[in-house]
Amino acid sequence: MAKQAYVYSGTDWVPLASEVTNLSGYQTKALNQFAHRNLVINGDMQIAQRSTSVSSVTSGGYLTADRWNEGITTQGTWTISVENDAPTGSGFRKSLKWLCTTADASPAAGDNLQFFTTLEGQNLQQIKKGTAAAEQLTLSFWVKSNVTGTYVAELYDADNNRQTSKQYTISASGTWEYKTITFAADTTGAFDNDNQLSLYAIFGLGAGSNFTSGTLQTSWASATTANRFVGQVNLASATNNYWQVTGVQLEVGDTATPYEFLPVDVELAACQRYYYRNTPGTVDGHYGLAQVRSTTQFEFTMLFPVSLRVRPTSIEYSNIGVKRAGIGVYAVSSIALADTESGPNAAMLSGTNSTSGASAGQAISIMNNTNAAGYLAVNAEL
Repeated sequence: MAKQAYVYSGTDWVPLASEVTNLSGYQTKALNQFAHRNLVINGDMQIAQRSTSVSSVTSGGYLTADRWNEGITTQGTWTISVENDAPTGSGFRKSLKWLCTTADASPAAGDNLQFFTTLEGQNLQQIKKGTAAAEQLTLSFWVKSNVTGTYVAELYDADNNRQTSKQYTISASGTWEYKTITFAADTTGAFDNDNQLSLYAIFGLGAGSNFTSGTLQTSWASATTANRFVGQVNLASATNNYWQVTGVQLEVGDTATPYEFLPVDVELAACQRYYYRNTPGTVDGHYGLAQVRSTTQFEFTMLFPVSLRVRPTSIEYSNIGVKRAGIGVYAVSSIALADTESGPNAAMLSGTNSTSGASAGQAISIMNNTNAAGYLAVNAEL
């Protein structure tokens, strides 16, 4: 693939005209050499720590592909899944699919369907939003659906309650199509320079009249609900309707560049900053050592492979047990997060288990219970 050459003008990089052949004395760069262009994490849907498929979905949350949230307000029932399906020859192998299993052909005014990711402010400072030098943003992605027509993509500034929306069209049923959308620069409202939520990147999939009765806001302005998803088709109009997406990239500038594929370990680490699930590979897998506090209480320090965005806000677990040398495995009935003793690098957990005959101060092993798979996870999502 040919590389676009650039020269440095003294204030910015500008495209090099094809007729210029003497580059002596110039600094140059190739367009596809930029690293970390993509502001979106897991845009190729490769990482799915929680699950690869969840059915009977009627409300929102992080369900399958990491860093992607399903926003559902009383508009149908869905199966959300990571599929081994992607555009041929694109380099992508997976996609995220919404499949309607219970339709809502006449949504109420406040109903909506949104698929979105969230970005923290300190990762957005290069956009220079809120200054005279603010940059445009370009969203690119591959999409497929059996429901053709007009869809809406939105950027929502959570720091300043500002938003802008653009329409795109799915033209052919059941066919992968590549889309690019460029959003204008916003010279009003800088993003906070911190690790909190600053920006939503949202794909609309359905919306009631509260979201569609105005005029689509195609330039940045204070958020008006009625202007957010004007023209959006209703994916929930019939059962077996579906929408799939992969290769999502959001980058600075007015041009979509080739998708920035990252090594899987790099992408996984980026996802684990927000959510980390320890899933031992065997049914008798171990999580680590704990200390007995009493015959039914224990404490366990859980270390994280990367620093979390913040101290964990919650813990999730399934099928956890404890074992002491010479005795069987006893089920853990509850595990709690000790907030004051936890941080972004490790969490102190306290648990309750069936009577094991252990004495305070003894070491026990935390492992999967009853020869079945389990997991232990911490959440630091935006």
